[in-house]
Amino acid sequence: MKKSGQDVVMAGVGMVPFTKPGTSGTYDLFGAIAASAALADAGLSYDEIEIAYAGYVYGDSTSGQKAVYRLGMTGIPVINVNNNCSTGSTALFLARQAVASGAADCVLAVGFEQMAAGAIGDIYSDRPSPFAEFEIKAKDLVGAIEIPPALRYFGGAGKSHMEKYGSTLRDFAEVRAKASRHGARNPMALFRSEITADDVLASPTLWPGVLTRLMACPPTCGGAAAVVCSASFARKRGLDTSIRIIAQSMRTDTPSTFDACDMMQLVGYEMTSAAGRQVYEEAGIGPQDVDVIELHDCFAQNELITYEGLGLCSEGGAPEFIANADNTYGGKFVTNPSGGLLSKGHPLGATGLAQSFELVQQLRGTAGARQVEGARTALQHNLGLGGACVVTLYQRN
Repeated sequence: MKKSGQDVVMAGVGMVPFTKPGTSGTYDLFGAIAASAALADAGLSYDEIEIAYAGYVYGDSTSGQKAVYRLGMTGIPVINVNNNCSTGSTALFLARQAVASGAADCVLAVGFEQMAAGAIGDIYSDRPSPFAEFEIKAKDLVGAIEIPPALRYFGGAGKSHMEKYGSTLRDFAEVRAKASRHGARNPMALFRSEITADDVLASPTLWPGVLTRLMACPPTCGGAAAVVCSASFARKRGLDTSIRIIAQSMRTDTPSTFDACDMMQLVGYEMTSAAGRQVYEEAGIGPQDVDVIELHDCFAQNELITYEGLGLCSEGGAPEFIANADNTYGGKFVTNPSGGLLSKGHPLGATGLAQSFELVQQLRGTAGARQVEGARTALQHNLGLGGACVVTLYQRN
């Protein structure tokens, strides 16, 4: 059922190219530059923003203020957001909610991250980890393999799919190769060299028979932002009203995350499925009506299982979906035309808003060499373990 409220317009988007840790800039610059770009894209000044939601995972309290104060100190609420890898889209969720409810007419969502090199781990060792139960369940299901937790979770999810449905390591490699072909067209992507499935399979093994290095996205630094407005505000200001958020859902874990005793569930498959169903129902469309998709490919394994979670193919149908090239140009859907996290990088707080940046370009028809012809409806999926999943549907008028 469609929710009542003001129509929400994507008035402007901005992004800075993602970089390797330690090579350029600091978090406040990433956020301020991306936000300035989004404001310029919208044709607005910062003093017209009524609320700012600032997303980041690794940083001290009020880092959001540090970033947006570079734009001005107007006294507006600045709300800091942290929801693991879905932080950027959670900031967008809150911004959209503020506008749709009538609490504000013009809101900024900005995400940024200054990451360290290497695998992600806990920062605080003097308190319970939010992943303690995930670790216990993962070790029960796949054993105490000595690799970083994220690799164990998502590699384990891929292993579960292989055991249940017969997918192969090459299927995951084909997903990564596809990401490289898309990323080669994107000047914002960190990795722009095309690689083959054989290259992916030949890369260093992280988990024998389950995961190679090129199947994992790199930690990166960067920022992205969006300005969302009510349609009435946009019309009064003469802004572009062509791109709207027509449905959005945010889901967190249910008991099935642990009770199903399945690594796919542990990494959020049910959250993805539930959020997808909710946005399709709210918008009154089905997955077959979507033209272009940005989904959370932190690992090639997660992209494959997300095809099924979002209803792009049947459960167990992902290997055939990949073999038929239904995940790329000329197929049923174009998934991650940006190159996704695998090619573009994954600065946690910025990722969800970088997905928005890509999809708005696609719906405007300004995506250049990676343009999906005739794109009118776009789907975004952003997942954070621990957990939260945000799915957003955009449409061009």
